[in-house]
Amino acid sequence: MSRLRARMAECQQAGRPALVIYLTQGDPSPEHTVALVRAAADAGADVVELGVPFSDPNADGPVIQAAMERALAAGGSLPGALDAVAALRRSGCEVPVVLFGYYNPIFVMGTERFAARAAEAGVDAVLTVDLPVEEIDELRVPLAAHGIDVVPLLAPTSTADRIARVRSLAPPFVYYISLTGVTGASMASVGVAAERVDQIRHGSGVPVAVGFGIKTAADAAAVGRVADGVVVGSAVVARIAAAPAGQAAAAVAELVAELRAGLA
Repeated sequence: MSRLRARMAECQQAGRPALVIYLTQGDPSPEHTVALVRAAADAGADVVELGVPFSDPNADGPVIQAAMERALAAGGSLPGALDAVAALRRSGCEVPVVLFGYYNPIFVMGTERFAARAAEAGVDAVLTVDLPVEEIDELRVPLAAHGIDVVPLLAPTSTADRIARVRSLAPPFVYYISLTGVTGASMASVGVAAERVDQIRHGSGVPVAVGFGIKTAADAAAVGRVADGVVVGSAVVARIAAAPAGQAAAAVAELVAELRAGLA
């Protein structure tokens, strides 16, 4: 069983939702990435989504778009993200890592080469925002050959047929985008219907992690009451951007600890 599947099972057995934390590789600099991931893991993150910098992150809101711009300017990249995961593993950190991003950098590298490099680095799963379920096999198949999972996305508009397609993939979890829009919205405009989460859980046959709009411990607690996982991204990235020089890891750890306490 992979690190990611084992961690999701562990959380379910403990009767609590998994805390999934998003970070952008290369923000504020590539040299900080491993320290930030370790800070999140040490503070209570169950899973880390490591965002791959991309020049056109059209599913992301202004906070993560700005992080992508900073990361690219600092030298962030897909090879850099893979190198960061490899360095993380060499440091002894075993937090499950989902490489999170857009398909173009993977396509340019080549799916077979990417899959081999991701496996060598220690990546557990890959989530590509712009690769729909109907086309995901072109990435899923080479990744599966190297023991790496894909994490599909579902949205409020996803049909029963699309949810059933996810079941055939048997992923470690599904990421439910709780609104139609971009990242960074507020919970007041999102809301998470327990009935919809149940529908996706039963239709897909796998745990459901909910993201978009979760900023505070109270938000996390509210979502955690209905979901198997709680994903926090923009709020973490904003803390990094606001942190004084040299204090980004401490800022991440503080927020992650708050979120974890809220889920407890």
